Amino acid sequence: MNLRRATKKSEDLKTLIAIEESVAGSEIYSAMTTEEEWTKELTKSTVYIIENNGVAVGNIEYEMQGKDFACLCGFAIVPDFQGQGIGGEALAKVLDELKNVSRIELATHPKNSRAIMLYLSYGFSIESWKDNYYGDGEPRIIMSKTNK
Repeated sequence: MNLRRATKKSEDLKTLIAIEESVAGSEIYSAMTTEEEWTKELTKSTVYIIENNGVAVGNIEYEMQGKDFACLCGFAIVPDFQGQGIGGEALAKVLDELKNVSRIELATHPKNSRAIMLYLSYGFSIESWKDNYYGDGEPRIIMSKTNK
């Protein structure tokens, strides 16, 4: 498993859209499926394409929202590659990159039990519930992790 920093190049935008489209259509994930969304995201966030044996199998991203605060704002694994430990490896690498950040926060759907269990296993705790978090009519659980 390898994390490759995504760029605004057309190939990376197409890869990110394909990954997101693979998980779109579910109430538990609010996918970004346009080049405009990704171009904006790449301007403000650190975005990685998750590769396994040279194949793009997911993406993970975070945005620094201050010197000591980061938001894990996107994380998707193509369904055919879920349940193989790839997501956990990617999360561990990003968390290591953020080890000097005091607080890391994320939002996930309350029905996404697989993600919730993964985040709990990496030291996140459930903090709150927010209705209509992304404006898609679906609630999200806010989870956080503190370092130090």
